[in-house]
Amino acid sequence: MRTLRGRGRTLWPVLSVVPVAAVVLAALPAPAVAPAPAGTAARSAPAGRAVLSTGRAVPRPCYSALLRPGTAGVSARDVTSPATGVLRVRLAPRGGAPGDWDVAVFDKAGGALVGASSGPHSRELAEGTVVRGQRLVVQGCRYAGRAGTVSLRADVVPGQGSFAPTRIPAAAAAGSVLPSGRSAYRQLYEYEYELKDLARTHPSLVTSITLPCPTAEGREVSGVEIAADPARKEDGKPVMLTLGLHHASEWPSGEIAMEWAYELTLGYRTDPRIRALVRRTRSVIVPVVNPDGFAVSRTAAPRGDFSRFDYEDKRKNCATGGAPARDRTGPCAANAAGRLRGVDLNRNYAGFWGGAGASPLWDDDHYRGPAPFSEPETRNVRYLVSTRQVTDLVSLHTYGDLVVRPPGANDTQPPLDEPAYRALGDRLAAHNGYHSEPARELYEATGMTEDWSYWATGGFGLTLEIGPRTAHPPYADGVVAEYAGLAPAAGAGKGGNRAALLEMLADTADPAAHATVVGTAPRGYRLRLHKSFRTPTSPVRRADGSQGPPLEVADTLDSTLLAPGGGFSWSVNPSTRPYVAGRYGRDPTAPVQPPLVLSHPPVLPPVNTDYPTDPVADRVPFTVDGPPRADNGRMTVSVSWRSRSTEWDLYVLDAAGRTVGESIVGDTDSQQVVLFDPPPGRYTALVVDFQQADPRVADPWKGRVDFRSPLPTVHGPTEAYTLTCEDPGGHRVGGEAVTVGRGQRVDVGEVCAGARAQGQGPGSGPERR
Repeated sequence: MRTLRGRGRTLWPVLSVVPVAAVVLAALPAPAVAPAPAGTAARSAPAGRAVLSTGRAVPRPCYSALLRPGTAGVSARDVTSPATGVLRVRLAPRGGAPGDWDVAVFDKAGGALVGASSGPHSRELAEGTVVRGQRLVVQGCRYAGRAGTVSLRADVVPGQGSFAPTRIPAAAAAGSVLPSGRSAYRQLYEYEYELKDLARTHPSLVTSITLPCPTAEGREVSGVEIAADPARKEDGKPVMLTLGLHHASEWPSGEIAMEWAYELTLGYRTDPRIRALVRRTRSVIVPVVNPDGFAVSRTAAPRGDFSRFDYEDKRKNCATGGAPARDRTGPCAANAAGRLRGVDLNRNYAGFWGGAGASPLWDDDHYRGPAPFSEPETRNVRYLVSTRQVTDLVSLHTYGDLVVRPPGANDTQPPLDEPAYRALGDRLAAHNGYHSEPARELYEATGMTEDWSYWATGGFGLTLEIGPRTAHPPYADGVVAEYAGLAPAAGAGKGGNRAALLEMLADTADPAAHATVVGTAPRGYRLRLHKSFRTPTSPVRRADGSQGPPLEVADTLDSTLLAPGGGFSWSVNPSTRPYVAGRYGRDPTAPVQPPLVLSHPPVLPPVNTDYPTDPVADRVPFTVDGPPRADNGRMTVSVSWRSRSTEWDLYVLDAAGRTVGESIVGDTDSQQVVLFDPPPGRYTALVVDFQQADPRVADPWKGRVDFRSPLPTVHGPTEAYTLTCEDPGGHRVGGEAVTVGRGQRVDVGEVCAGARAQGQGPGSGPERR
């Protein structure tokens, strides 16, 4: 979640190799070619192509070893790299038969793994670093299905300038207390394989899912659904959605999500509490929302300088939109823009999109994208939330030891659900030891996952910021300790994030936390809850600093239940979306405090890039009044200066010297810290001289403290779902408007009235039970 600094640029040409069995081939000459797809160079040699074929499927991890020729379920081709660079090997389905093939590339001489892909079907992309003349084996493995053949294509993008070799450590040995026994960070191909293998080995509990939108680089996004009857998706149970790796470098977020899948699957047979919760709910788990970005971050050589080519610290996806043409060349793992290519997916959702805390600049780490839901990854999450009654959502991130809830925008008053929402966050925090707070108290941000999902659907959504210090700490600290509640994690002895996720699943199962629709319908009839609406974004901030009007974003919620025959019970979100339901607040008890001016000392402090280790800074005390003198609902501490090349960082300390707010954003001419309902007392504005544009010409800060009165509670209109009933042929045979609130139970009776008139309703003929 932290701001990253650093820029740089280099360019990458493109060549190709032809993968033909047992033959070393150089790059072919380039003929005239059609326009290249996004993310590639304008011209390239034709891709190498071949067909892999084998007579049977054998479920095994293709990446685990280079297998002997003739091994069942395997087909391989030898290739030789014509250049030093990034090898890209793709598989694609061939013919109409369904199937699942995986691919792995090995160094032929030493057998070391170069790259692999284990997606849920046969659309694979394996990448890895190769050197000129290196002999390789491309190994295709038929995992499942009837497809006996698959198409193979290979290309090499030569490396130049800041080229960084791929890092693929040896596979981790089991031995931790995690449900999977894992002891090291996974690669993307391991996530892909384990997800589908959980479904294969536990078919009565787990089913594999593939989301509808492939990524910019063509990867499929996969996950699992866990329930007592996983294939019966339209059963009306409440749904908990768990998401990891929106941000590519936040590796623990995917690990915690993956361990949660193992926890529910393995614990179903050994833990009575887990078994009871799984029977009452559905869990949808997508550990890697952003596979393109993660594949780059996870395999990059570490640099740790946040420069343009520090690929390990890549945050965004791999979209090229918004960048100038010179920065769109090459694949994401070796491109002119480096890690700055792409969109920050957690600024791309429609909730208050375009406002503060997200950037309109393509090379900013917080780039929001050209429009709400412009990215396939966020559209995948939108699909899940819009077609399911997701009553609880957890988005996993690093870092900060926080449980975060909406809103993220300072000018958005909390929802009417604020007391219940806060209580839910506090219950999770009691297990993982984190601090529970609204997102805007970390820093202001717009376009975040739950700031869309909650305001549009009413389903509670929380972000867990895992760990205290860094995006991907050592595995034992950032994953094992944080999941299991072991030292040095804040949740040591409290259950950790395992217990926090179980608390969220218990909330999912609780009828008081969502709404319930009951009634009767003939077996096999499909009930549908539908609602369409438009919601404004924030006023849209432009790259030149000006502001345009809000955009109107259209949303459609459309979920279904397949009637079991007779009575049904459907766990749903409230019919009135929180955006229009109203806002939580309180009446002021005293006037608002007048603004205060903060005066900096006459001499600038020296530049300090190591605060708080180096405590040198300007310190300006001020006092916040309380009733009966003043009642302050909001306090804004702000500093500004002349040049965007200067940077002053702002911290606000309370009377005990604790930091209660900070703003350390780069490439700006101001910082501000906002505190809501600040306790009366003594505070200090601590201003750090992080960087001066010109050391010879002082660029001092000026500051102030502004206050606002608390805002009272307001109530808005109610909204209704449209509930319809369709017979097995898809014909509508009944419907009505349904208004239902959180914790309420509404009985709609015999909603399929037309079926009863035709002698097909409950109590008639074969439907009687």
